[in-house]
Amino acid sequence: IEIMSPAGSEESLSAAIRAGADAVYFGVGRLNMRAHAANCFRVEDMQRIAGLCSRCGVKPYLTVNTVIFDGDMDEMQAVILAARDAGVQAIIASDVAAMVFARQIGMEVHLSVQMSVTNVAALQFFAQFADVVVLARELTLDQVKNICDMILERDIRGPGGELVRVELFCHGALCMSVSGKCWLSLHSFNASANRGECFQPCRRSYAVKDKDSGEELDVENGFIMSPKDLKTVHFLDRVIASGVSVLKIEGRARGADYVKTVTECYRQAADACIDGSFGIERVEEWNSRLESVFNRGFWNGYYLGQRLGEWTGKYGNSASSRKVYIGRIVKYFPRAGVAEFVIETGELKSGDQVLITGPTTGALEFTASGIRVDDLTVDKAVKGNRFSMLTPEKVRPSDRLFRLMHNVEQ
Repeated sequence: IEIMSPAGSEESLSAAIRAGADAVYFGVGRLNMRAHAANCFRVEDMQRIAGLCSRCGVKPYLTVNTVIFDGDMDEMQAVILAARDAGVQAIIASDVAAMVFARQIGMEVHLSVQMSVTNVAALQFFAQFADVVVLARELTLDQVKNICDMILERDIRGPGGELVRVELFCHGALCMSVSGKCWLSLHSFNASANRGECFQPCRRSYAVKDKDSGEELDVENGFIMSPKDLKTVHFLDRVIASGVSVLKIEGRARGADYVKTVTECYRQAADACIDGSFGIERVEEWNSRLESVFNRGFWNGYYLGQRLGEWTGKYGNSASSRKVYIGRIVKYFPRAGVAEFVIETGELKSGDQVLITGPTTGALEFTASGIRVDDLTVDKAVKGNRFSMLTPEKVRPSDRLFRLMHNVEQ
């Protein structure tokens, strides 16, 4: 089972690799669905990213999954050519023009969820381009299993000669529209979600106005266009039993701590499904950890046959933990395993949970201990202090230091 994690930043890329991802997906430039929301990489970054992934045994995939206009053809072709030459394994595409060009130059293609594949006939048609197909988010697991069974029965193979693999979203944000094909941002802000420019007006609360009387009513649940996040870890055994081989985690616009935690949980859960150790106690642990990072509340999606109606109860984050920036790393002493920090805001006490993030470090969590200021052991460090403490792994200058606050009310 391939765990595919989002890499919307250098920190998230490192976090995904360190957390056990089998593959990462990232975007460059304008032609990806998170061009506005994530810190996209540059074309010249691809060779470095592909090299890092290769050394770590991780597959790099490039998203070229926006709507493509005639004026984008040169850019689209240049990006896909650069990806092939850099060693990127595949592109994720939703436009036939991108698929055709990628196949012409021998590039592996994965079909994006934006194509809304909901039946085996459509999958069989796209198999002439794609080796991996992401099925629509609106399917039930029974429908997914039927498609997976039909791939075997009809021996449906991709351009590479292997049976087409089925990929499924297992965790992360959901859109109220059909597999992400939304026009609300274009209508409200002239910024198309299908061009990677979504402003997420669906996440806001709205009022209903009677045009005759002018009376306005607040909708009882003020976020009726904002679904809760998808979570499948508690029935991942059933997801895997349906026949899917790739589990995709949504979240290129989320932080490295989110990527680390979610990747670790689904890596462990998928392995547990295979080795027979999947059970209630482990699910409870994974649920607790997933609740600690960014989320809008959780529901099962459509996989168990539930209709849409699991709306978020508020705007923004519902995580049980919150990270508070307090400073940065000044220097690391490898022989001692000690780092020197400067506190730029707030304070840090011995026993506090901390998070360090950085482009190479990824996301590192541990308990603060042995805090020293001016060579003296102290209970806490405050704003303006330079202090040192042990770190469980190597960290780097300019990595950021956060204090983690648990069981908070957002």
